[in-house]
Amino acid sequence: METKPLFNDEFAGAPAKRVLAHLLKHKGKGDVIAGTYCGYAPLEVFRAMGIVPAVLCAFANNTVAAGEAVLPSNLCPLIKSSMGFIETDTCPFFSISQAVIAETTCDGKKKMFEFISERRPMYIMNLPHIPERKEAAAYWLGVVRDLKAFLESVFGKNAEDADLEAAIKDSNEKNRRVMRMFGYAALDAPALHWSEMLDTVFLATPLSGAEINGILDEKLDTLAERAAAGRRIGDPGAPRVLITGSPVAGDAVKVYKIIEDEGGVIVEIDSCVGTKPFRSGIKEDTGDPLAAIAERYLSIPCSCMTPNLRRMEELSARIEKTKPDVVIDVVLHACHSYNIESSRVEKHVREKHGIRFLKIVTDYAPGDAGQLKTRIGAALEMAKQEMS
Repeated sequence: METKPLFNDEFAGAPAKRVLAHLLKHKGKGDVIAGTYCGYAPLEVFRAMGIVPAVLCAFANNTVAAGEAVLPSNLCPLIKSSMGFIETDTCPFFSISQAVIAETTCDGKKKMFEFISERRPMYIMNLPHIPERKEAAAYWLGVVRDLKAFLESVFGKNAEDADLEAAIKDSNEKNRRVMRMFGYAALDAPALHWSEMLDTVFLATPLSGAEINGILDEKLDTLAERAAAGRRIGDPGAPRVLITGSPVAGDAVKVYKIIEDEGGVIVEIDSCVGTKPFRSGIKEDTGDPLAAIAERYLSIPCSCMTPNLRRMEELSARIEKTKPDVVIDVVLHACHSYNIESSRVEKHVREKHGIRFLKIVTDYAPGDAGQLKTRIGAALEMAKQEMS
């Protein structure tokens, strides 16, 4: 990378510290904090009620063993790490959360939530896994309304339609800025590094637009200057890589580092720790803001949905936008829905777009780094040959 990282100044290179300081400030003022694990949690409902969201810890290898003391060892590392953080009391975001909002994105998470519910008030949002069915929208709206009722009951909070509408507009403004930032990774000469993409997601998810839009505007100015000056990420002619699949953050970014070490440049992260939570807006001024919120969240194309045709549609849109030379589908061990779906993703990428495809199955441990280096290096080398 040939330029100063975006978030190395006021965040001291550690967005987690900034988010924790943000949460502790709210706690000091007596504000309510509620933890979440997944992008299906409608944070606009939280904010409309004056509740501060905290994204809970899930991406460290060093808590997996503690998680395995409670959960099976052949479970997804994200779930085991999440449980391990709680068992070892090492997630500061959980420590200051007064309730947890959970979603039924997989069976492993559902059972983990039973343990967590013994420690915090919890509301589980039961997803309708066939979202195209006509009854799914009505059911999901009921779940979102019940979430609001749960928060009202536990915390004595309330939100009028005007509060919800204001939260919708705040999110839409923020999401537009985030997607403009990600657009700099898609330039012919990419100007946004993958670590900056993750930092942006980590900061923009829990903070409201009112709290972060000024910072995002400043960073957009920096990116514009960087692009205008011709300072790029990666070498000219480096294979462009689109990442899709399971969420990759924390210790799983070994994959990103290897891609970079092998001469690739990441131009898109098509996952729930990438562009996926920010791509679509919420309809404004509909007269029923809660229904608009529910509609938007039900459209998120997680692999827990079936047949999940939206994932292929959105993947095509991101391919057309970012023009990758290689699509790498990163699947965490025992993440069965993403693993099973991978063959359909490969067929879609190869047949519709004619792009090289690589599937990786990995976890948070470093032991497979050599194997990943060999496979990723070979895929990127073949892509270079095809480009020349």
